Amino acid sequence: MALVRVINFALAFKVIYLRVSALENGTVPMEFYIMTQQNTGRTRFGPSGNSKSFYDSGLKSTEQSAAYTKEFGLDIFEYSFGRGVNMSDEKAVSIGSAFAALGLELSVHAPYYINFANPDPQSFENSVGYIVRSLKKLQLMGGKRCVFHPGSQGKAERAQAADLTKDNIARMAERLDGFGLTDVMLCAETMGKLGQIGTVAEVCDFCSVDSRIYPCVDFGHINAREQGILKAQKDYYDVINYMFDHMEPHKVRNMHIHFSMIEYGTKGEIRHLDFEDRAFGPPFEPLMEVLHDLNITAYLICESAQRQIEDAAAMKNYYTALGGV
Repeated sequence: MALVRVINFALAFKVIYLRVSALENGTVPMEFYIMTQQNTGRTRFGPSGNSKSFYDSGLKSTEQSAAYTKEFGLDIFEYSFGRGVNMSDEKAVSIGSAFAALGLELSVHAPYYINFANPDPQSFENSVGYIVRSLKKLQLMGGKRCVFHPGSQGKAERAQAADLTKDNIARMAERLDGFGLTDVMLCAETMGKLGQIGTVAEVCDFCSVDSRIYPCVDFGHINAREQGILKAQKDYYDVINYMFDHMEPHKVRNMHIHFSMIEYGTKGEIRHLDFEDRAFGPPFEPLMEVLHDLNITAYLICESAQRQIEDAAAMKNYYTALGGV
């Protein structure tokens, strides 16, 4: 018992030290951020961008998205730089302030042009540039998490393309220190098309190269790529347990998640749907039950077409009813 008390005291002292450091420096150290998320014991929910209803309500600016997200009882919001990082520093600060004022956290999605599987040296430099610019805006917004697509297979053999992707992600991570980008989470996304790099196994491998690389598990993508394999609790357990077996546990417990219903064909993902169209799945209810059962403290972003905020709220409400909040 004495040893347990000593350990608990040491952990409590560490939390206090990290909190004081955050207040003094104006930033939240990554270690404190992770400990805080784990202590909440819950998954957080939010949309990727704005739903059709947001614009139908006459709203326009991303700053206004903060109050709209809060109205739905949500916790987080993901801003997409999918077509490029064209935001001013002033705008990034303004967006971050609007969300922080309401206690909401922001993440970003880096440009879709990133391709760490491309052997061309200039392509690598371009991809690093997209990551660095995304992370700099993210820091101005006060966020920690940046999602990115690993790459595309092209004409290379699968194993060769995956190995090159892993090597280039490691090289990219080494570059971040020179830009002062040490206190961030880069979330490598599982992808939905057969020609894209980013299976569950590949993403687990990528997460081994640097402490800042975390998984972004897109269950809609997994379901689309694997032709509808996610149907029941057991299917979600299989994915998450595989990750626990092949990745540091804290990265699994603090994973980034993307979720939506996705139409798929023989080559995988075709288009995103909303929860009113369940023909292709995957169902969200079994995932909520598994996250609750495993006490996963994920950051779950809904990417439904046109109804991302409504569907994010549907997931949170179901999860909350399980005792998740």
